[in-house]
Amino acid sequence: MDCLFVGAGAIASEYAAGLSSTSLSLAGVCDLDGERAAALASEHGCPSFTDLETALERVDAPLVVNLTSHAAHAEVTRTALAADRHVYSQKPLALDADVAGELLTMARERDLALGVAPENPNGPSQRRAARVLDDGRPGTVRLGYAHAHVGRVTDWHDRPDSFLAIGPLYDGAVYPLTLLVSWFGAVETVRIADALDSWPDRESRRPSAPTHVEATLSFRSGPIVRLTASFYAPHRSREFYGLELHGDDGSLYLHGTGAMETAVDHVQFGRVGREYTPVPPQSPTSPVEYTDALERLAESIADGTPARAGGRRGAHVVAVCNAIEDAADGSGPVDVPDYGTTRDRLPGTGVRPDDTDGHTNGRDGIRLPSIGFGCSRYRDGEYVERRDSIATALDAGYRLLDSAELYGNEHRIGELLAAPGSPNREAVFVLGKVWRTNHRREHMLEAAAGSLAELGIDAFDSYGLHWPDAWAHRGPLERLADQPIERQEALTFPGDDGNIETADVSLETAWENLEAVYDKGLTRTLAASNVSRSELETILETGRVRPAIVQIERHPYLPRNDLVSFCHDEGIRVVAHSPLSAPGLLEEPVLEAIGEAHDLSPAGVVLAWNVTRGVVPIPSSTTDTHIVSNLTAAAQRLSPEEIKRIDSLRQPDFER
Repeated sequence: MDCLFVGAGAIASEYAAGLSSTSLSLAGVCDLDGERAAALASEHGCPSFTDLETALERVDAPLVVNLTSHAAHAEVTRTALAADRHVYSQKPLALDADVAGELLTMARERDLALGVAPENPNGPSQRRAARVLDDGRPGTVRLGYAHAHVGRVTDWHDRPDSFLAIGPLYDGAVYPLTLLVSWFGAVETVRIADALDSWPDRESRRPSAPTHVEATLSFRSGPIVRLTASFYAPHRSREFYGLELHGDDGSLYLHGTGAMETAVDHVQFGRVGREYTPVPPQSPTSPVEYTDALERLAESIADGTPARAGGRRGAHVVAVCNAIEDAADGSGPVDVPDYGTTRDRLPGTGVRPDDTDGHTNGRDGIRLPSIGFGCSRYRDGEYVERRDSIATALDAGYRLLDSAELYGNEHRIGELLAAPGSPNREAVFVLGKVWRTNHRREHMLEAAAGSLAELGIDAFDSYGLHWPDAWAHRGPLERLADQPIERQEALTFPGDDGNIETADVSLETAWENLEAVYDKGLTRTLAASNVSRSELETILETGRVRPAIVQIERHPYLPRNDLVSFCHDEGIRVVAHSPLSAPGLLEEPVLEAIGEAHDLSPAGVVLAWNVTRGVVPIPSSTTDTHIVSNLTAAAQRLSPEEIKRIDSLRQPDFER
């Protein structure tokens, strides 16, 4: 689709630079500064103009991109709409809410698209923060603090006059306002506001609008947010465009409401009573491009459904800024028209089986996060308490918990899942496993029901055999973590003098018993752990319900690529336990070398190696920094050559 750029300043060059990677093309450039228009137009082989009416007559471009100065936005948009052109405007849509409403009406009556910057709700950090809200972790959000420290525009902009004329609301506050309206819907009332004229005496260029504004906003959906917008506070101050939201159950921190790129610590969550934990990305992310919004608007035009949601939100944001100015002038609480804007649907985080009847078959496929968290208490030859580390994992964003009755801490996990600040049940995939001593049907059904009661959930997302072989039953495995170690081991490792007493329960029978757990609705899918290919084939050949998950030990010393490929061919997801604990693995030079190229530790390289191969690793850590860095590694993808180098570490005779 052809575009006509109106305005050829610095921001126009940013938009134009991204056009080559889109289906859009620059058909003309218009700017009052003829030399500036001609320079940009020559780079893209299109004509330039100094008069908008002439440009609209000569350039048959359906989409006008309004990149003029703040005060000119409204008139340029009006002219373009009058010429029956779709418009995407830089922020703000206008400086007056009534004018913004007129433009919105004009676009609607002519069935034209109207989009308005910023598109920051689609930024990678902003979407990650939105998922925290969608998880329900903060609980009901009642209070927020938003900053827009634009800084001294005379220091960082070569043409600051447009900024100095309008103040920090219409250029800076629009970022947090746009994001907050996207998440919570319309602002209902500006409760109170104040405006200051702080500015250095030495500056010769002086603002004609207040340089520092503070306001308290009441959103119709409930939150009260204090907004600070400033030209005086430096943009390199501690809070640039930071946002902090406080709910009944926890707090969410976003480093930059207007950020186009992301970093590990740009989103953080802290449940009540706990420190903030970074919430890193778990999949590859890309920065937002200026042209992304243009492409989406162009797609709506091509589909015959020209979008105006951005225009409605942009008009409402202008109305909020107007109301803040009125409140600062002493008008008291000021109501804000919504112009039809509504909150956006938050990006979903559901990872549980997507089914309609409570069951799903392995071949149907299931949604799993790229990485999970192992909850075993056994580490380095001893049992350790895992409550804090599991809480940190949930706070950081892990959404698959690997549990088992052998671990003896299902009740602790259940307490965490039910605690304020934990994600909604729909956002967490809970994998459980029955121990070898409970392979008989009555014992297995009792074990599954008992585990669910301890976890406080209605059904497992997947429940499986911890191991394929059966051992003698020595009693229920209830809250092993609370029992003496001698008692724990007597129940879980039956026998004398190191000789395990087995039970006469075949794999086929054990799987049939597991299917009974499935039939009773105690699990939505089935899993098999620590199986060989031949054992898995036995399950597939004799079983009625296919496994959705196979969990195996997998790391570069023991890659088991044949079994992984077989599972993938059969539509079975592979989960890798013990991915980092093989002795000597993390000292391998090849892992360190690859890690340097990706800013990963050797452990991170191993996790990325698994994820790149479509395997879900479930590392287990008790260190907060490792918990976060392991999760961060899941966002990395390795090249085929790097995968091959890591595969070369395979040790055919590896044993623990």
